[in-house]
Amino acid sequence: MQNQGRPDDFEQVMLPHLDAAYNLARWLVRDSSVAEDVVQDAYERACKYYSSFRGGSGRAWLLRIVRNAAYATLKAERRGMKVSLSSGTRADDDDGVETDIPDSRPGPEATLAQRQELATLNEALNALPLAWQECLILREMEALSYKEMARIMDVPIGTVMSRLARARQALQRGDREGFVPNVGTPSVPTDCHRPTGAAQ
Repeated sequence: MQNQGRPDDFEQVMLPHLDAAYNLARWLVRDSSVAEDVVQDAYERACKYYSSFRGGSGRAWLLRIVRNAAYATLKAERRGMKVSLSSGTRADDDDGVETDIPDSRPGPEATLAQRQELATLNEALNALPLAWQECLILREMEALSYKEMARIMDVPIGTVMSRLARARQALQRGDREGFVPNVGTPSVPTDCHRPTGAAQ
């Protein structure tokens, strides 16, 4: 087969998808430092099992590994094994030098409005079941095809399409029926299933 996983091709085939891997992990685990750990774990797994890659979309193959690693992390967190690697400190790079360059960034009102819109969107996304969120992220942010999404999520294409349609409708309506707002994990619609264990 063409494009089979040869160890010397790993970086060329998989590294271009690093941003997509991080985006998916970040949305699934909702924590940037945990998402970095998930991506690192996924890339380690991908490197280890790269010889089993049989060509096709390296992006879809990698994102499936990222998805499985994220679900494994979420499952471990639910069991109380969460470990935070974040120190919560930042280095201050301000050296006290002033410049007279005009600031091209939006003003405080525009920045506040944008932050409020993003917070509202984030809240609406977080109220959706994880399977619906996953569909939206893979389609709208990563621009994957339905076929690639089905392969990553290990469901039929029809399920991908119905979850995506339902997620879009829920966001458009702002309808939260069936969801537990701002408390714990949102409930799951009947077409969604919770991961019982992420396959490597």
